[in-house]
Amino acid sequence: MVQSAEGDTPTRLRALLAQGRYQDVLDLHRAESALGSSSPGVALAVATAATRLGFLTDGETLASDALSRFRNRVDDDGQMRCLNLLGAIAYERGRLDDASFRFAASLDFGRRLNDIQSTARASNNLASVAFLRGRVEESRSLFREALLSYQRLGDRRGIAETHHNLGIVARETGQIEEAGREAEEAVRHAAVTSDPALAALATVGQAETAVADGEFALAAERLDRSEKLAAQAGDEVGVAETNRVRAELALLQGDPVRALEIALAGRATAERFSSTQLQGECAALGMRAARRLGRSAQAAGLFAEAERLFLALGAVLHLERLRLEPSHD
Repeated sequence: MVQSAEGDTPTRLRALLAQGRYQDVLDLHRAESALGSSSPGVALAVATAATRLGFLTDGETLASDALSRFRNRVDDDGQMRCLNLLGAIAYERGRLDDASFRFAASLDFGRRLNDIQSTARASNNLASVAFLRGRVEESRSLFREALLSYQRLGDRRGIAETHHNLGIVARETGQIEEAGREAEEAVRHAAVTSDPALAALATVGQAETAVADGEFALAAERLDRSEKLAAQAGDEVGVAETNRVRAELALLQGDPVRALEIALAGRATAERFSSTQLQGECAALGMRAARRLGRSAQAAGLFAEAERLFLALGAVLHLERLRLEPSHD
């Protein structure tokens, strides 16, 4: 017999969530939703799974509802977790001021509750905002602070995510050797979590570092693995991230036709899932490929799209790179 939503379902959902089985979380919730309204804890678990699969509208609706009910209960822990998730959704959708506000509120709850894990998570997320807006050293410091907390807790997911983020900072600031070490650590810790979406994210970071280092064969192998992991997790945004790096690799290997095709596929998925930064990055790559092919009108349209998205994000480093791109690669 199927258990009620208020029976053992929350425990089962948390277990599936911890294993990275996000689609199973959604399927279980869908199967049992007819049995009555779920608790805010269940709503938050389902919101988290939906968000990690890129279903941001569903995630935001469920998390907002859970936040309201946690507030009515004066449940600080529940509010803290909802605020962090809502901040992550706002970040993905390009609403960085909203994201910063929610992350800061979650951090405040975490400090008052002396919740080291939630404090680390909020610090990690605030670091991502800082980096996107060009505050590199601030972001690096926040990431390292979060990493120390995750290491004390033995939180492999948090450790993997933070090493991945530190790898991005190192790669974007030209520290390729350091980026490689961070990416390797991210992959190693992600493997322990049995979460294919997280493993895909870490592996695509490793691939991107290999591209930057000119190790094209290694990059292609890592991209194949990342794509398989993302597909296994049902993570279409993860597949689009793979396409973004594949497009960069194709450009560097002298194949602008393939680069344009792949970049536009990634851009379409990012737009469908309201992933603003990824959409802008794919548009910028498509612009470079179109310029290489002499398609000036298409390149101009993609440039305008990327510039608009990066301006809306306040993505300083992305804007600088976009505007410094030569008219011909």
